[in-house]
This record gives sequence, structure tokens and C-alpha cells, in this order.
Amino acid sequence: MRPYQVISDSSCDIGPEYIKQANLGVVPFFVSFDGETYYKEIYELTPDAFYDKINEHGIFPKTSQPTIHDYIDVFEPYLKEDKDILCLCLTSNFSGSYQSAMNAKSILSETYPEARIEVLDSRNVTGIQGLLVWEVIRMRDEGYNLDQQLEKIDALKVTTKINFTVDSLEHLQKGGRIGKAAALAGTILNIKPIIVAQHGELFPESKVRGHKKALRTIMEMTREEIGNKKDEYRVLLIYAEKERKEATEELAEELSAEGFELAVPPLAQVGITIGTHAGPTAIGICYIKKHELI
Repeated sequence: MRPYQVISDSSCDIGPEYIKQANLGVVPFFVSFDGETYYKEIYELTPDAFYDKINEHGIFPKTSQPTIHDYIDVFEPYLKEDKDILCLCLTSNFSGSYQSAMNAKSILSETYPEARIEVLDSRNVTGIQGLLVWEVIRMRDEGYNLDQQLEKIDALKVTTKINFTVDSLEHLQKGGRIGKAAALAGTILNIKPIIVAQHGELFPESKVRGHKKALRTIMEMTREEIGNKKDEYRVLLIYAEKERKEATEELAEELSAEGFELAVPPLAQVGITIGTHAGPTAIGICYIKKHELI
């Protein structure tokens, strides 16, 4: 069996300190604040620097997906080492990253016909994409071959969910997720949206008044959805700007004390790709079913 390399685009929000540890290949998204100069996510701009810039200057940045050549640049060195490729991309409902990877596969397959290049639409985003990638890494390290991986991944990616909230609706409005009237009403009335990401889609679940109530709501949703099957799932908490980390850690400690199994690491910072649309105030709870139980 040929060895294979696990790769993801950077929207999986696995921190740079864990990328090397996990032997994960990463294809970065790009972000621009002026429409002209673009920075590579992770490699040229950290999430903290990104959110600081948004908050200090009131900027609404724009992201750009990886190009075909970006994928080729990451894929080819592994192919030259006689490795196959297993690549997971941000849900195709949000980006053309998956299509760029597929086009890179088509080009490289002509040069490396003996290689196997598997490109998958993860149907996930940010923390739940990251949880899926971590399960893939665990399976790789346990000796799963590519065919076994593909069978498991197909089942795993529909077990994920994020329940999250944001303090400000401004970025969701700028990104076209909600209208101006709703954003204005939210500001005046202190309305906080409860938003769900699942099956490759993002949709509003409900609205509550006040930040504390919003956090309690996403906690209750997670408790009810997982129910008495805590031993079947891994839970990850996500936050955007660094000022949200402490509150997120408190939620993690509460869930851990209740017997939920937290992922390792238990927290992840929402990166630039998703942070551009959700804004700096996001906090969420993600979960996935363990691969050994699929």
C-alpha cells in the first residue's frame, strides 16, 4: 500500500502549532483589506492580527479561494515522494476551493498517472471541518488505508454540527447573510442570532436577547442534541477574537464537567476565511461522531 498525505484547505482552522504535529498539508485561502494586496491565511497573517485590524479600522475584508496552482504547489512535492493524496476542502456551497483542487488533480494526474489523488468536498466549515480532519488524521495514524478512509469520511461528515452566536450582526449583513433592517434591529434591541452550520449549509436557528442568553442557548442545544450519547462524540469550542477566548474556555470547562469528551485541542480560533463573514465576536460549539463508532 502506498503511503498517503492528508491535506486540507486552511478553512479547517487547525492552528499552526498543530499543523506540523499532525503532519497535515495546508492550502491557504487569501484575504485582502484593500482589494489589491492579498495575504495567505496562517502563513502571512494570523487570526489575532486579522481581528485586531478589523476592530481598529472598521474594515470589511474580502477573501479569495486557493487557485489551481496553489493546490498544485502543495500536492506536487508529496507526489514526487511517491505518496498518494487525500484532500478535504471547505464545503462547495461556500467556496470554489473544492473545484480548484479538482482541477489541480486533473492536471497532476497526467504527470503522475500512478498516483491516487482523492479530493473530497468536506461539506463542513471551520471547527467542524477541523474535527473531520482530526478524525482522518487519527484513522491514518491507526493504519486505515485510502479506501477505508473514504468509506468512513462519507459517513462522518454528516454527523457534524456547529451551534454558534455573534454579538454583532454587521459582518453577517455585509456578507449578505441578513438584511440591513435585521442588522439594525439587532443592534437596537440587543438581539443575538443563534446560527447553525450543518450538511454544508449555514442557516439561522433562532434569536435571543443578550449575549449571556445566547451562550446559554447554544449550550442547551448541544446538550439536547447529543443527549445521553456523550461517549459517542467529540466536542470542540470555537472563538474568533482573542477577547472571546476566556468565555469560551469557561463553556468548555462546564461541558467537560458534565461528561462531554472535548477534542484535543479543546478550543480552536475561527480563522480568516470564516471570520471575514462571521466577524470577530463569534463563539460556537462543534461536535462530530467518533470514527470508531461509525
